[in-house]
Amino acid sequence: MRIVIAEDSVILRDGLVQLLVDRGHEVVASVADGDSLRAAVSRDRPDVCIVDIRMPPSFTDDGVRAAIAIRREHPDVGVLVFSQYVETRYAAELLAGSTTGVGYLLKDRVADVREFVDALTRVAAGGTALDPEVVAQLLGATRRTDALAVLTPREREVLEHMAEGRSNSGIAGQLVVTERAVEKHVANIFQKLDLPPSDTENRRVIAVLRYLES
Repeated sequence: MRIVIAEDSVILRDGLVQLLVDRGHEVVASVADGDSLRAAVSRDRPDVCIVDIRMPPSFTDDGVRAAIAIRREHPDVGVLVFSQYVETRYAAELLAGSTTGVGYLLKDRVADVREFVDALTRVAAGGTALDPEVVAQLLGATRRTDALAVLTPREREVLEHMAEGRSNSGIAGQLVVTERAVEKHVANIFQKLDLPPSDTENRRVIAVLRYLES
């Protein structure tokens, strides 16, 4: 993979560079602020970029705003937000455009390097990678509404695991049920959310977006 890293912490930034280079990937740029990130993506056209939320100059939301801009300007570039914080408003906005090539992981919850690299690879290939805590907070915000009251508690649980990027077999393992049971729940979710089969859209991700937009 060709990767751009945007992280204001020198130690963490250099650590990510070394980790990825050691595994055979090419870090085409490593930067410390949102403007440099956007310039690097435009110049180097990476497969994916790793983005911290809080970077110079304001140390508030500069990184995630740059990530959202990259999603809009370069939809073919994967974006993995890698942060200590869950910013629900920006996370929902990050997911609200294209439904492919996006991830949001929490630094303190990544305990396995292989899983991190696998998530990055999935995002670069057009998939999703969402930390369960990010999903929980996003879904928690939407539970104040009854727009999706048609879903059963189990269907909501299946949808949460779908948002984490799990396959049907992975969800079955988490819930200790059969894969066939998961398939039925997924089919019910699609039907209740009015998501017919499509060759151009990822219904699994769109189902989560319906949650976030409700």
